[in-house]
Amino acid sequence: MAMTIRHPDFAPGTVWLAGAGPGDPALLTLAALHAIATADVILHDALVSPEILALAPAATRLIPAGKRAHGEHTPQLAINAQLIALASAQHRVLRLKGGDPFVFGRGGEECLALAAAGIVFRVIPGISAGIGATTAACLPITHRGIARSVVFATGESGPDGAEVDFAGLARAADTLVLYMARAKFEAIAASLIEAGREPAEPVAFLLDATTPREEIIRTTLAEAPRIARTLRPAATLIVIGPVVGIGAMFATETAFPVPDTVSAQG
Repeated sequence: MAMTIRHPDFAPGTVWLAGAGPGDPALLTLAALHAIATADVILHDALVSPEILALAPAATRLIPAGKRAHGEHTPQLAINAQLIALASAQHRVLRLKGGDPFVFGRGGEECLALAAAGIVFRVIPGISAGIGATTAACLPITHRGIARSVVFATGESGPDGAEVDFAGLARAADTLVLYMARAKFEAIAASLIEAGREPAEPVAFLLDATTPREEIIRTTLAEAPRIARTLRPAATLIVIGPVVGIGAMFATETAFPVPDTVSAQG
């Protein structure tokens, strides 16, 4: 007997925050796909792929609300105010974020603002890039006997300008998965090496993961800062640890094949 999926009513005057996953439309949740098809207005991050935005009906208003390092930048307070204004005008508002709304997506800040304004909202989980992008690239972030721990961290500074303690993280886990870290990777790599990570440790840059533009570049921690400066503009995830070498050993005939653009630089 066929099962019917019943979605909650996307009522006018409400906001849904949804994760768009790592980029491939096939990796959207059914709830996120329903929200895209139903929303009157979609405020989307720069990390949401064009293939996913193309799923929105022609009548849907698409509003970019992106944050790119050294590029377009929509202040968070302006995004909060826009969500409240659109919902107050009785629109069905979808805040569409790359990955998961609560994994380095500032979804918590937006929920606090909506709650303070009395706006009804719902949060739809998404596949975080740290899990979805790495798995789709056949890069296991844990592996028995090699990596029994993993840390997810951002390369961005906090609102007070404080930096992540990468020297501490160097000793905290076998695998490090870094979001938004390209711009500061020279300093990050230096901190990791000074704290005891090996200069020869494998590093992978995942660019535009799970999309037709995906590229995987493998190098070492010592060479990675130089490589980071040469990369094309793209959504980038950085993986550090012995598991990068394990992923390189996998055969290409897998459920999520490693793309032909895989390269090694050093």
